[in-house]
Order: sequence, then C-alpha cells, then structure tokens
Amino acid sequence: MPVITAPQAFNEEDLYVDLAPMLGHRLFLKCEGFNFAGSIKLKAATEMVESAERSGTLTRDSILVESSSGNLGVALSMIAASKGYRFVCVTDSRCNLTTRLMMEALGSQVHVVSDEHAAGGLLGARLAHVRALCAADERYVWLSQYTNADNWRAHYFRTAPAIARWFPRLDVLFVGVGTTGTLMGCARWFRSWHRPVRIVAVDSVGSAIFGDPPGRRMIPGLGMSTRPPLLDEAYVDEAVRVDEVDTVRTCRNLARRGFLFGGSTGTVVSGAAGWLARHGTPGLTTVAIAPDLGERYLDTVYQSNWVQALYGDDALDPGGPPGDAAYPTPPPIPGITRVARVTPGGR
Repeated sequence: MPVITAPQAFNEEDLYVDLAPMLGHRLFLKCEGFNFAGSIKLKAATEMVESAERSGTLTRDSILVESSSGNLGVALSMIAASKGYRFVCVTDSRCNLTTRLMMEALGSQVHVVSDEHAAGGLLGARLAHVRALCAADERYVWLSQYTNADNWRAHYFRTAPAIARWFPRLDVLFVGVGTTGTLMGCARWFRSWHRPVRIVAVDSVGSAIFGDPPGRRMIPGLGMSTRPPLLDEAYVDEAVRVDEVDTVRTCRNLARRGFLFGGSTGTVVSGAAGWLARHGTPGLTTVAIAPDLGERYLDTVYQSNWVQALYGDDALDPGGPPGDAAYPTPPPIPGITRVARVTPGGR
C-alpha cells in the first residue's frame, strides 16, 4: 500500500486500455489521468518546479506564474499548494469552468484573458499578460512550458521508458501535440532505442503547429496558434490532424463503453483510429497516450447543448468506429508524412 505525504508523489504509470474491441485494431491506450492533478501534465509540472528549485530560480518568496489552457494549471496549482508557493495561472475563455474552479480551490489565482492578441490570438494575449506581470514584480517566476526543456525531459525520463517496459516490440506511438513536450521527450527516447518506433503526432484542425493557418479551436488541451519552440520535426515520422467534431464523437463513444476521457484523449484516439484504418496491418503493436480524464469536460464535450451550438446536430450522431466510412478522419498533414530517420542505436 503506497503512503505519501505530497500529492505529486503518486502517479499511476502502468494502466492501459485495450481498444481493439471498439476500434477493430490493436491499440493500447496509456492512461495518464490517474493522479491528484488528473493529467499527464503532472510530470512536466513536477520536473519544471523541481529544476527551478535546484537552480535557485524558485525561492520561498517567489510567485509562480504560467500560461495554461487548463491541465498544467491544475498540476501547478496542486504542487504550489503542496510546497507553499503562490501561483497565478493565466488562461483564456476556452478554459473549462470546472478547471478554473479546481485551480481556485487549490488556492491559486486565475486570470482569464478574453481579448485576442493582434498577432498571436488568445495564446499571444496570455503570454503578453504573463510578461506584464513579470515586468511589474520581480518575485514572479515564469516556468514557460512552451520553451522549457524540462517539459520534454519529464517524458524522456519517465513516460517513454514506462511504455517500453510493457511494449518491448512497439511499432507505432501516437502522441497528441500542444507544447510538444510529451512528443519530443518520447520521440527522443525512442530514437535511441534498440529498434525503430514510428512516431505519429496527432494535432487538432485549426492548430498551426505543423504550418497550417490558425483557426477556431474550442476544446482546450491540444493544438497551438503558433509553432511550438520545443518542436523538432526531425523526430516526427508523421502527423495527422483531427476535426473537433471527431474529437467529440470519439469522447462520447468511449463514454458509452464506460470510459470517460477528456478532449485531448478523444483527439488522440480519433487520430490513431483513422491512421490504423488507413495503414494498420495485422500484428502491429501500437500505443496511444491518453493525457487526461473526462470530468473537466462535463459542461463542454459531454454537454449536448454546448456541442449542438458549436458543431451542429450531426456532432451528436455517434457514427461508426473512428476511421470507418461512417466516421471519416482528416487526411495527414502535407509535408510531414515522411521524415528521414537515423537508425536507432542501442540504449
């Protein structure tokens, strides 16, 4: 029986859901939401905070500040409460109400930005607000998940090795992209492994991560309105994008089978299912990373009125399994379907 004194000390690392009965393809979903922060962002938050403490950047008088659409904000709120820091999360109007209330319940301040930045949209407005806070008070410490290498190191040291322990003959790994911390950490680790693993990035339609023009995105978690500074496309074999309608359908289909996952997970599963429908061959061992659970999306993805208002009545039609003719998936993003790879060496 584990006994802990700090909430960040617990994280269930080895739980997978076999989605073959639902999808008709062999896909194992790595569940990252079973910790007190409720998402995979606990790893990056812990790594960034502890690194800042070791370097002396973060002291007892510091005020943590970060821009987040939700999950990292909750993780940092939890860690800040545990360690006795003040924390200010700068988010925007897309952040779920439940997520904002969770951060406030943990003692954090939440600043909600509603006006888009002329050049960078809502993300640009959030970053401008963070910079203004830091300029006004030297006690603010900005961890900057978008540029902080400890973001991807958390997954290099923890997430990828954990997958490899259970799947020593892994063929394909599907990873959702936002800051690309999870993607870059896992891709770098598997690049040095003893056998090649195909890395497929899953993005949201409306995201500019892989060069598309930014568009409307209403489900927080994945995608960005600019290219993430952490991204190195040399580590990515392929990228697919998923329309938010398919995200909603996938989440709700999973819920009908008893699995309540978040919007980020719905996007990753939809993208992976579409890829497998197009390219899957018998015997492939594939894993997708599920970043979060679904409780925080009860008033959005799982609220029929919200879905109808944004995506129309058709979004409530469950369709067939993701990837079949009744449930089409978007095409791969042009220009990144194949990237030259270095043959992995031993580890």
